[in-house]
Amino acid sequence: MSRILVAYFSAGGVTKKVAEEIAAAEKADLFEIAPETRYTAADLDWRDSGSRSTLEMKDPNCRPAISGKVADMSQYDVVFVGFPVWWGREPSVVDTFLDSYDFSGKKIVPFCTSGGSGFGKTAERIQEIVGAAAKVEEGTRLGGTVSEKDLRKWVDGLGL
Repeated sequence: MSRILVAYFSAGGVTKKVAEEIAAAEKADLFEIAPETRYTAADLDWRDSGSRSTLEMKDPNCRPAISGKVADMSQYDVVFVGFPVWWGREPSVVDTFLDSYDFSGKKIVPFCTSGGSGFGKTAERIQEIVGAAAKVEEGTRLGGTVSEKDLRKWVDGLGL
């Protein structure tokens, strides 16, 4: 049986809720990707071209500092990575997390929460960050609420 980690970044609590549901369904460990400096409402104002999140997302090399580390990433075979969609991709703070560990030989399963934005080329971006030695699944977009039946169908389809 593979050891599973569900790592997530949640700005407003939606992704956290979905991550907790996945972790419970898979009997997985849970890890919050927490920025060292939490985002304020002003930081998250996508209409403000000078907001923190807008500036971070304009720079593909931006890696905001995160608080905390996974104690032993080597113990996991599968890592779910959850986040809200920002500007059609994963937030830069998630990139910091992905850059922080060696994912060689691991399966990465991205999932995003969004009311309507699609997943885009997020899986390809994540694959570039973690390198060819990791297997990145296509991933999926989940709404703010997901039924246990739909969650189970998606996870079972991954063949973990």
